[in-house]
Amino acid sequence: MPLYNQLKEHRARLGVNQEELGKMAGVSRQTISLIERGDYSPSVSLALKLAAICQTTVEDIFRYEE
Repeated sequence: MPLYNQLKEHRARLGVNQEELGKMAGVSRQTISLIERGDYSPSVSLALKLAAICQTTVEDIFRYEE
């Protein structure tokens, strides 16, 4: 599924590393890494939680392209 994201950029704006963002979202550092690389598509609830942490919308972080 071609789901692209800018999670790494949003995480950098927050000034946190993958492990810290994972703790805030209740997931592992590995999950954050997989999402950033595009190897894992988060659940809707995790995408919403990440957007809330980054103080933005899901659409600003994730986009779907066919």
